[in-house]
Amino acid sequence: MGSITLQDVRKAFGPHVVIPGANLQIEDGSFVVFVGASGCGKTTLLRMIAGLEDVTSGRIMIDGANVVDVPPARRGLSMVFQSYALYPHMSVRGNIAFGLKMAGLPRPEIDRKVDAAAAILNLTSYLDRKPRELSGGQRQRVAIGRAIVREPKAFLFDEPLSNLDAALRVQMRQEVTRLQRQLKTTAIYVTHDQVEAMTMADRIVVLNAGSIEQYGTPLELYERPANLFVAGFIGSPRMNMIERETEQHRGAATIGVRPEHMTVSRDGDGWSGTVRAAEHLGSDTFLYVDTPEIGSITVRCVGELGLGEGDSVRLRPDPTRIHRFDKSGTAIR
Repeated sequence: MGSITLQDVRKAFGPHVVIPGANLQIEDGSFVVFVGASGCGKTTLLRMIAGLEDVTSGRIMIDGANVVDVPPARRGLSMVFQSYALYPHMSVRGNIAFGLKMAGLPRPEIDRKVDAAAAILNLTSYLDRKPRELSGGQRQRVAIGRAIVREPKAFLFDEPLSNLDAALRVQMRQEVTRLQRQLKTTAIYVTHDQVEAMTMADRIVVLNAGSIEQYGTPLELYERPANLFVAGFIGSPRMNMIERETEQHRGAATIGVRPEHMTVSRDGDGWSGTVRAAEHLGSDTFLYVDTPEIGSITVRCVGELGLGEGDSVRLRPDPTRIHRFDKSGTAIR
């Protein structure tokens, strides 16, 4: 079991409040991603769950037991950090087995656990190599293997892929997701990369200045953002926000339209504008359009488009995909 509940969890460094009061229910076996900009409190929250940061007030429940005063080693959690933190003089086998040796497990049991983890992570043929003989992705798999052999109640990942190049990050996020599904172990994953969050998570926690703005599935956050912050943070390119008084719509102070929910043409109805820049990516074309009525608008079109800088266009939003927000920035349902 690995259910984790946060009840009014607060963290302050003197007068500076980092987490004003977090409430969260993470179900056993789920993959939850904490996402937000740098400094939003996501790593601090993860470290409090791990026991690496003290809790100013509130309760952290693991399988129904409050662990606020329980030392990290006794919480039944395994953490994978941004840096691999491997022992360079030890083999892959030695690195994976190190924690088990420190815990005093018998050698046959250690070998069994290490061999099983290596098989899951495709590291069997590398067990006798040193970390310097491995690629970045293989080193990260060794770090994950060290966490697996402990058979924890939950895995805690602190931006584990940020040191990898773009192609390897895509491969590794698929491997981490597959691994979590295979092991059926609760996972909490911290990242500032919303693509990682959207592609890996069962549920996402969007954090802003230490507060949980929304908690839901990736599609819930994309299709029904709770407020302007979530609407602007989830989705790439970010949502277009239209705030002018003349564009008030059904009581909304602000309306939002995602770039992929805009139609562009050379004539017809809609907002008139001029293409300021065009990015042709093959599979997609991004247009950045200046309009006299509503300002700068980003449009995402599928495939190649015969439009470029200086072209006059008409923009029409999909009326069924318009998001509306009141003066406080809260979504109007």
